[in-house]
Amino acid sequence: MDRLRPRGRRLFSGFTKLEVEKMEKVLKESGEQALNPDFCKRLTGGFNRSSGRAGKPAIKWIEVQSWFKDRLQECTHKVSCPPNVSKELCVLPETFPSNKLHESSQMPEDLSELEFEARSSKDGAWYDVDTFLTHRFLSSGELEVRVRFVGFGAEEDEWVNVKKAVRERSLPLEHSECHKVKVGDVVLCFQERRDQAIYYDAHVVEIQRKMHDIRGCRCLFLIRYDHDNTEERVHLRRLCCRPTC
Repeated sequence: MDRLRPRGRRLFSGFTKLEVEKMEKVLKESGEQALNPDFCKRLTGGFNRSSGRAGKPAIKWIEVQSWFKDRLQECTHKVSCPPNVSKELCVLPETFPSNKLHESSQMPEDLSELEFEARSSKDGAWYDVDTFLTHRFLSSGELEVRVRFVGFGAEEDEWVNVKKAVRERSLPLEHSECHKVKVGDVVLCFQERRDQAIYYDAHVVEIQRKMHDIRGCRCLFLIRYDHDNTEERVHLRRLCCRPTC
């Protein structure tokens, strides 16, 4: 059972992995010269003519230039590894799968199927992670990763704190699994409002157990959202449990 996580508006679908790798190489070789409009137009033309963009929306040269600007700005603010951390240790923790990282050491095979979610700093909601693009250490020694969310383009990429805002993906519940939810549990709840519908952390306050019918689970769960302390009664279909739930 998949979860849809809309963020209000349709955005540019994003660059392909090969396009990102090409731009990273260009930026490394050309530096600020990559911001030149003519240079961006030539690069964009090549992307749009490539077989990898077949069936995808055409890229605008200003989107390429914007990508270069963002990366240059990141490099300006990026802090190298702390003095007490060796270069060999400047990689993501081993809880991140290698097939979703551009910079990482080889990860154990048994982690390759893990999926993750990250909390956006823009609205405090949780979204499924499509790709871990890169990482950096802050002067405090904390590790941040730049993530791309499932269904969103490069302009929605964000830097997030690994310890505070990245975790293994929450699990949707089937109708027969309502017994797994207990009072006091932390759950991920789909909050529906007039202007948005997104996932937030919440605590289960009360449960009204009811007989299931042809529609499935009819139990009602009173939950309290962590971000604004509001409460509402919801059905099981709007809840996801933490992997340890």
